[in-house]
Amino acid sequence: MSTIRNRLLIIGLLLAAAAYALWPRTVTRMEQGPDGEPVEVVEKRIPLKLGLDLQGGMHLAVEIDQSGGPVANPGDALDRAETVIRSRVDEFGVAEPLIQRVGTERIIIELPGITDPAQAKDIVSRSAFLEFRITDMQQQFADALPAIDAALARAGVRPMAGERSRTESAIDLILGTDSADRQSDSTAAESDSTVAESGATSETVFSELLSYQQGGIPGEFLVPEEYQAHADSLIRHPAFQRALPRGLTMFWGDEPISQGARPFFPLYALQSRALITGEELSDAQAQIDQTMNQAVVNFTLTRRGGRVFGRATAENVGNYMAIVLDGRVQGRPPVIRSQISRNGQIELGSSQISDAQDLALVLRAGALPAPIEIVEERTVGPSLGRDSVARGQRAGIVAITLVVVMIALYYRTAGLLAIGGLVFYVIFALGGLAMIDATLTLPGLAGFVLSLGLAVDANVLIFERIREELALNKSPRTAVDSGFQHAMPAIIDANVTTVIMAAFLFQFGTGAVQGFAVTLIIGIVASLLTAVFVTRTFFLIWLQRRSPSAQLSI
Repeated sequence: MSTIRNRLLIIGLLLAAAAYALWPRTVTRMEQGPDGEPVEVVEKRIPLKLGLDLQGGMHLAVEIDQSGGPVANPGDALDRAETVIRSRVDEFGVAEPLIQRVGTERIIIELPGITDPAQAKDIVSRSAFLEFRITDMQQQFADALPAIDAALARAGVRPMAGERSRTESAIDLILGTDSADRQSDSTAAESDSTVAESGATSETVFSELLSYQQGGIPGEFLVPEEYQAHADSLIRHPAFQRALPRGLTMFWGDEPISQGARPFFPLYALQSRALITGEELSDAQAQIDQTMNQAVVNFTLTRRGGRVFGRATAENVGNYMAIVLDGRVQGRPPVIRSQISRNGQIELGSSQISDAQDLALVLRAGALPAPIEIVEERTVGPSLGRDSVARGQRAGIVAITLVVVMIALYYRTAGLLAIGGLVFYVIFALGGLAMIDATLTLPGLAGFVLSLGLAVDANVLIFERIREELALNKSPRTAVDSGFQHAMPAIIDANVTTVIMAAFLFQFGTGAVQGFAVTLIIGIVASLLTAVFVTRTFFLIWLQRRSPSAQLSI
């Protein structure tokens, strides 16, 4: 009697642990509201999460983008990219994402439950490389425009509108206005002399696309939006790069601005050497600037970064500093009015607070070591996921029903005791998956049903052995003890080999294969527990309540 009591106590504890793991939980987290203030969000979560194929989501495959030139040590860059992407996705709040390196060139990313694929792609693929650069305070780029035009002309690049006379200016070509109202005679004379000295043609290949400095910011030029793509191609031209003054580099603004009724893209000439980069960033938070009523990102630098930035800004008081993110100047460069140490702010203009939150997220996670490209993209809709769940449920119900009916008809009383054990198997298997915080996928459902078959197989081995013992005219109690004892080696052999196979699948497989392996291993452990321990406990209870002469129907 004490043996049965101890067994029932152990079974009760296992049931309590599984029920606790499966019980829905209320999770509280803090998010930023529209006004930038923290807001408490309460949601109810089911511990057993569904995978990409069951609840919908996004599958991405990314590789290092080497179109702009070879990347030094691509293997190390891919490892660092995996770490950065994992940090971003974790902060993004995706439940049970899969981020795994496959081979030597690719990273697989699965994001279950994603409702905004475009936002997810931007967060994953954004480089988030932050730099602070001083603008061209000496107007070197403006002085070099005639030489740049001449270099492009010698390289065979023609003006968009064909041959132009030396006296025509960029504004004449673009806006059709009198250049005398916009450019001094001295500047025109300097341009003519520069072209004459270079011995080049008078064609204005690049400068015809530029408007003049706006708002008193040195190094800022405007390009009509319709000409931005052509101007960008000229900037990338080797002749342009050779003629560009040493120590300068060109960057576009992040969004067009309007002058009158016409949109222009700002183009900036900046110093090649950055004051500091985002590698020294320690924190970034999105907020609403109450003064300007616009989204901003407040950032904090490390102690070392604060010292470096403080010295650099102290040396450039009165100069304009551009904030460059992923090769784009954010907003208009502000003037440095005093020394800046560890804290600063990135203004996002007309962007929404959600855009600022996404930017703060990727800045906190760090910049990618190299640009990445999405080489494969697949989106699973929620409706398709629901269909998969429904089909998986139907398959499981049909399988369990057939197994239960066949066992009950073939093994009668013993079969009914085994069915009771299978109920515990389902609870233990699901509880085990919840305890390890596993994600249930469609292949995982297949593994669950397969392990159910293994549980039945263990019962079959035991029951057939009991039948053999009863055929030798042994008592039911003796036959049951002998049946469990002699069937155990075969049960262990079958299940251990299956666990080894599943372990290899988990180690060397990806995504869906790993989900199948995890569910199969947990299911095998649960099936062994129920077949060997729970079902035997039921047999002991049945035998105790029957007279010694009662026959076991099997």
